[in-house]
Amino acid sequence: MSGFDDPFGENPFADPAIQQATRVTTNKQYSLEDYNPFEQENVKPQLQINSGNNAAVVQPLSQNAPPAAPSTSIQITTEELQRRQEELDRKAAELDRREQQLQGNVPQLNNWPPLPDNFCVKPCFYQDFNLEIPPEFQKLVKHLYYTWMFYTMTMVINIIGGLIILFHTGKITTFGLALFYAMLSTPASYICWFRPAYKAFRNDSSFNFMVFFFVYFFQTVLTVFQAIGVPDTGYCGFIIAIYQFNSSAVGIIVGLLLLCIAFCFATTAAANIMMITKIHSIYRSTGASMAKAQQEFATEFMRNQHIQQAASSAVNTAINSQINNSRY
Repeated sequence: MSGFDDPFGENPFADPAIQQATRVTTNKQYSLEDYNPFEQENVKPQLQINSGNNAAVVQPLSQNAPPAAPSTSIQITTEELQRRQEELDRKAAELDRREQQLQGNVPQLNNWPPLPDNFCVKPCFYQDFNLEIPPEFQKLVKHLYYTWMFYTMTMVINIIGGLIILFHTGKITTFGLALFYAMLSTPASYICWFRPAYKAFRNDSSFNFMVFFFVYFFQTVLTVFQAIGVPDTGYCGFIIAIYQFNSSAVGIIVGLLLLCIAFCFATTAAANIMMITKIHSIYRSTGASMAKAQQEFATEFMRNQHIQQAASSAVNTAINSQINNSRY
């Protein structure tokens, strides 16, 4: 009985799976002569164990197998998370700033018109639709603002139309008036009808609604007149565009260009009619009236600091005069 014999008469090395693994391992062993310490790590012979149900087979990895490509999913995920975190930080800072402004802890700086910091003229108004306008009216007020921007752009294009007429006919009247009207109407339209509408929705002010309706009605009538385009009025409307058409190619091109400007004025007029109708329906649905507007005007009039100072000075003057008269 040998030293490796099992006392029960069974040899553990007689199992076929163990013998096959032993033969493969013996055949695949590498001697010291095959070892090269300067060989690259990725080409060294490595062994891979494949386990099955009945046998364990040891196989060397192929030296020609391409290296696995580095995974970039973790890096992309990290960059995306970092970008989202930065966006959340910006939103949190903006919300904190707005909350402090509402509480009066931070002075409210004017931000419109958006001009560079080193510009000679500073912004004159503060405008923030998301902060000052109720959510249900933000879209409407933005559309009104876009209407004002389109009207301003149309007035600028009207200057170009006047310049075309100057080169085509030699008349400078349309160009000069168009330039004057653009410089006048751009700030006047913003102050006279957009700001009252903005303040009306911001403060639910009947007085500002009344101012807006009064001015915007004449603005709508004016845009209709501009779209008509009476000659020598400074507006490149339909009439003056039709006058430019003649048998020459230049006349046809000039007429088509002026027709485009006329259509811009017509589009502005249609937008004004739609906006004033929609805002008036909202105003009537809130239960506002002329009496409420008059009451607000009287309240705001008496709250004005200059009015209070003038009234106080008038009262003091009257009292002093009465006292002096009683002495004599």
